[in-house]
Amino acid sequence: MSFNLAVILSETARSSPDKPVIVHDGGQLTYAELDQASDRLAAALTAAGIAPGDRVALQLPNIPQFPISYFGILKAGGTVVPLNVMLKAPEVAFLLGDSGASVMITWEGILAEAAKGAEAAGLTQIYAVGHAADTAGALPFERLLVATPPLREIASRQPTDTAVIVYTSGTTGRPKGAELTHIGLYMNADIPGRLFEVQPDDVVITVLPLFHVFGLSSIVNICVRFGATMSLLPRFSPGAVLTAIQRDRATIFEGVPTMFADLLSHPDLDRYDLSSLRIAISGGASIPAPVLDAFEKRFGLVILEGYGMTETASTISFNLSATQRRPYSVGKPIWGTQTQVWGDDDRPLPPGPEHVGEIVTRGAHVMKGYLHNPEATADAFTGDWLHTGDLGYYDKDGFLFIVSRKKELIIRGGYNVYPSEIENVLHGHPAVAEAAVVGIPDARLGEEVMAVIVPRPAMALGEPELVAYCKERLAAYKCPRVYQFRSELPKNTLGKVLKAELVPR
Repeated sequence: MSFNLAVILSETARSSPDKPVIVHDGGQLTYAELDQASDRLAAALTAAGIAPGDRVALQLPNIPQFPISYFGILKAGGTVVPLNVMLKAPEVAFLLGDSGASVMITWEGILAEAAKGAEAAGLTQIYAVGHAADTAGALPFERLLVATPPLREIASRQPTDTAVIVYTSGTTGRPKGAELTHIGLYMNADIPGRLFEVQPDDVVITVLPLFHVFGLSSIVNICVRFGATMSLLPRFSPGAVLTAIQRDRATIFEGVPTMFADLLSHPDLDRYDLSSLRIAISGGASIPAPVLDAFEKRFGLVILEGYGMTETASTISFNLSATQRRPYSVGKPIWGTQTQVWGDDDRPLPPGPEHVGEIVTRGAHVMKGYLHNPEATADAFTGDWLHTGDLGYYDKDGFLFIVSRKKELIIRGGYNVYPSEIENVLHGHPAVAEAAVVGIPDARLGEEVMAVIVPRPAMALGEPELVAYCKERLAAYKCPRVYQFRSELPKNTLGKVLKAELVPR
């Protein structure tokens, strides 16, 4: 059986050729135009020697050339290796070398680091968006859009062939390449899209980086599968997002918790017409309850929280609708998958917040494994169950609640302390803009609880006030004993807080 994920584009282009797939500051791109441009790119890659299974690195911000390249690589039978645009040369070199990429598509704004990384990895075929012809360092991206002869047909691939290799962040060591299959990515577009009832007239704010699995799988693949429109933004800023919602009459906003908090605190929020929004989706990390409550009240719409990871092609569980959700939970496992909470004996735990264990999952959404890393793959699985490394529990109605990353669990004097619980309390303080809780070494207790706080502008906030605030709301062993105040928290390009950078070394 042959199946190539790129069929989602060709089928939608056939049925809705003139429908915009992308709108952005510079104009728009229709489904027919995206289909034709990606055909030309696929033909050019084939002429350049790319064969089915070959890896092509794709390092672009959220610009139209990203989906053109993504679907073109797939149509040629290649495997897409998305790379973060913030990477430095040594990081680029490692990922190119580990993946074995033979071609790289990048952007002039980051070409200096990309080219140095490519040179170190021995990669010579580089195409850069915005690169001038006949200048050193790369070939212009436009060379990939002038193909003779044209693409005859989409390359034949097997459903279980690798379509995309997404590298993990590497916070616990070297990044690992999660191999995501054609059928796994298709199922993780088709099933959530149907459950969520994505419609062709939906316009989705697309500010999540497309090189991350959340943006790639939960926005690009779902929108193209169901013929929706992406309102494409190169980077997140509250003003740019609010402008795009108003300009494009966006119906869906997808983001990470910090984005919701930033939108909520924008000083000119009242100036924008946001009445077109019908729903918001949060993922990437647990959204603090006070942020969720305040956003829903201020915007007058529901935030549906979901849960996923790189290794599961994005979605594991999801709250389906305003009438089928449980606030502060990440919903229920999506159709056709299984997710359980296991104790230390690798057996399912009963429901209830007193039964916290590790979340494990299996199904078509789960990766094949880590590229060139059988040891890490073996460590990640028990049978066909993938260990997520996240701690949580089910309630009696089958809704899943995330408590903490397993590695972020703080054990203070023998008591388990879950950072998200404390962060929820801290976010409830009116003078706290952001909060992150981590464990730090302590000679007597093993670990101590430290809170890193970003105060709201022009609001006075001191440690004694927070100490008293937490004592009223938390058991003594959960209360932070150490506080740090900062102007901002370290975050990755998705907006997730880099907690490892908060721990004193």
